[in-house]
This record gives sequence, structure tokens and C-alpha cells, in this order.
Amino acid sequence: MYKRAIPSFITLLNLLCGCLSAVSAFKGNLEASAFFIIGATFFDFFDGFFARLLNCKSEFGKQLDSLADVVSFGLAPAVIVFQLMNSSVGMPQIIWRDINPLPYLAFLITLFSALRLAKFNIDVRQSDSFIGLPTPANAIFIAALPLILWNYSVSDKAIAEWTRLVFNNFYFLTGLVFVMSYMLIAELPLMSFKFKTYTWHENKTKYLFFIFSALLILILNFIAIPLIIIFYIFLSVFINFVCKKN
Repeated sequence: MYKRAIPSFITLLNLLCGCLSAVSAFKGNLEASAFFIIGATFFDFFDGFFARLLNCKSEFGKQLDSLADVVSFGLAPAVIVFQLMNSSVGMPQIIWRDINPLPYLAFLITLFSALRLAKFNIDVRQSDSFIGLPTPANAIFIAALPLILWNYSVSDKAIAEWTRLVFNNFYFLTGLVFVMSYMLIAELPLMSFKFKTYTWHENKTKYLFFIFSALLILILNFIAIPLIIIFYIFLSVFINFVCKKN
């Protein structure tokens, strides 16, 4: 009985991180918000890990996990983009009742994350792989933006200026919202990081990806995060193409 509660408790820690991330972002502390999303990703991985390890996977745990993910990987990253848009350069001044509605485009991320999670729960094709970008990967990509801005603002003024020009541009952020929202529901087969066994032979590609990602983070710091997500997408497409040819 108690072992069944362990994965659910970890899922609730994921949800707590998501709540703290959203609150931090609304208060303007985007760096803390990003770190809470990273924490949520950590707990999201380990709730499934312990459910499989303890052999206590359940429909309840699956639904709870999706509810937590809507907050941690749907709402929280959307609030980050909303705040970035509010302070962005080049945003058209369309005022309605003293409010510019354009930054609210950011919450398309929340809506499409909810669609992606609901689709995942009923799509039998996604037991061993993903179809569409997983919500944690999307959230991590977005969380990297304020971390990159923060990191280079204290380490490299030249790169900091360049990143501000890009990440604080309204049209870049709007394009990002539409592209990432589409990627969440795209019919694009992507590699899953669920482990049935932990042998090198059966998981060589996954282990090499983790090693490459760790090295990239050590070399490039936070700017490696979006590069890793992009590499993950292209690697998955390549593997899928090779499998189809064979």
C-alpha cells in the first residue's frame, strides 16, 4: 500500500514545482521560475521510474501525472513567455480597455500542452515512443531563455546584448509560441526515454544522447539546453527515417 503512494507523492512534488514556477514568473523572477521547471522535470522522470521499479503503475497515477504536467509544463512556461512578451521590444501597441491583449498569445502553450497530454493518455501508439514534442521538453526549452539571459548578463556582456536582442523581441517570441504549440500536437514520431531495461545494448542511443547532452551543458552552459532539444528532434526524425528504410 505504502509503495503505491511513492510515485504519486513524487508527482505531487512535480505539481508543487509547477505552482512555485508560475508564482515566481508572475512576480517577475523568471530565473527562479525556470529552475522550478527543471525541478518539475526531475520529479516527472522519477515518478514514472519508481512506478515501474516498484511495479505499481496505475490509471490513477497516469491521470495525476497529466494534471501535474498541465501546470508544470503548460502553465508555468506560458507565464514565462507572457512576462517576456510584456517587456519585449517591437510589440504593436493594440490597447483594449487599457490592456494590450497580444502577450496573452503566450497561453496558447498552455492550451496546446493540455491537448497534447489528453492525446497522449488515449493514444496507444505512444506506449514506446512519443508523437509530438513532449511537454517537459517544450517547457525546458522555454525555461532556458531567461536562464541564458541571466547567465550572460553577468559573464559576457557582448553575448548578453545579442541574446537580449533575440529573446526580448516580440516577433521572435510570437513565432516561438506558434512553432512550439504546433510541435506539441504534430504527428512527428520522437524518441522516448522510458527504459524497459537498463542494458547498454538496448539503450545505447539513449545513453549516448545523455552523455552528449551532459558534455554540451558543461561546455556551453544554459545555451546548450535549446540546442539539446533541437538535436533531440532531429535525432528522432533521423532514427525514424532509418528504421523505415530498414
